[in-house]
Amino acid sequence: MKALAINGSARKEGNTTMLLKTVLNEMEQEGIETELVELAGKKLRGCIACYKCMEKKNRQCAVDTDFVNEIIGKMLEADAIVLGSPTYFTDVTAEMKALIDRAGMVSRANDSMLRLKVGAAVVAARRAGAIHTFDTLNHFFMINEMIIPGASYWNVAFGRNKGEVEKDEEGIATMKNLGKNMAWLLKKIAC
Repeated sequence: MKALAINGSARKEGNTTMLLKTVLNEMEQEGIETELVELAGKKLRGCIACYKCMEKKNRQCAVDTDFVNEIIGKMLEADAIVLGSPTYFTDVTAEMKALIDRAGMVSRANDSMLRLKVGAAVVAARRAGAIHTFDTLNHFFMINEMIIPGASYWNVAFGRNKGEVEKDEEGIATMKNLGKNMAWLLKKIAC
């Protein structure tokens, strides 16, 4: 079993990375293989509404000038997908939005190819707007017919400067619970 975490933050090794690594660490302790992909420093654009994915049905986005098809391939190989984003003006980053729009369209064009995978959202926030960000990520999972596990609270932790989320004890505990719950669910589905 494999879990893929995708960090939509513009900052490498920042708060969102720390939260995702906390989730993945719990999964690794349960024997789940993990991988973390960071969108920071990579250029990608949103969906151009060309609908070629609907015509071709080849599990790829027709825009092939960036690495989105590589990430879509990793999503297909994974049993679980964790999407992480900091809160930018009460929503996901532009990079994460571009990825979910394109990957979501390709999935829908190919008979909901992400269907029945486990999906979880992780959000870093300075102060507010986290629930809207959390909802955006969860809507991606829901429209793709994915299974969303719960945790002990919403999968949100607070901090602005790098490392501050580690001081949010409840947020870190929530991420640990999420990782444990995802591993448990993956094992139950595999039975």
